[in-house]
Formats: sequence, structure tokens, C-alpha cells
Amino acid sequence: MLIVEDDKFLRDLCKLKLTKEGFHVSSAVDGEEGMGKISAEKPDLVLLDIVLPGVDGFQILERVKDNPDESIKNIPVILLTNLGQESDVEKGLKLGAQDYLIKAHFTTDEIVQKVRDILAKSS
Repeated sequence: MLIVEDDKFLRDLCKLKLTKEGFHVSSAVDGEEGMGKISAEKPDLVLLDIVLPGVDGFQILERVKDNPDESIKNIPVILLTNLGQESDVEKGLKLGAQDYLIKAHFTTDEIVQKVRDILAKSS
């Protein structure tokens, strides 16, 4: 699993929680690093922030879902962001995100459950 999040505290918190729950987790701090790791590692799932330095999460999501490589195109993506406008939610889901979580509304336990649910559906 890959977490693409520029906020160090949240990135480390999610990584620690998911690792304790038995997931293998890598992380990226910006869009370029995230896209590189998606291509190189082909993670089972990506937790993706939208507001990132450089390439934003919507651009990464588009690149993943438009990728000719099926092993990348089919990676489930959960957007994890503070952007809660209905238009942002709609855009993320339309671009192919499996789910859209607003950071302030979810605990790490709930994020773990969402990850488990989506991985169970995709396997």
C-alpha cells in the first residue's frame, strides 16, 4: 500500500496504524514521488491526498486510471483530503477513486476499515 501525503504527522500516523494492522506500507511526500512509486511498486491500494506540492492528487488519479498498464490502472485509490466541497468529491469519484474521505471526519481505525473493505472487493 502507498500513502501519498505531504503532511508528515498524518502520513506517519496512517503508516504506523496500517503497519500495526499488518499492511506493508510505503509513503511519498509529493505528487512526483507518489507517481514514481505507483509505477515502480504497483501497490495494492493508494491513499492519496489531493493538495500536494507539484503534481496534485487529481492529476495522479487521472494518470493512474488512464494508464495503459492494467496493473497500474486497476489499483484502487482512496482520496484522503480536507477538500470537502461537493464538486471536489464528485470530481474525485468521476476520475475513478474508490472512495473519498475527508480527513477531519475519519479516525485511523475507520481508514483501516475502508482499506480492508476496498481490498476485499478488489481481490
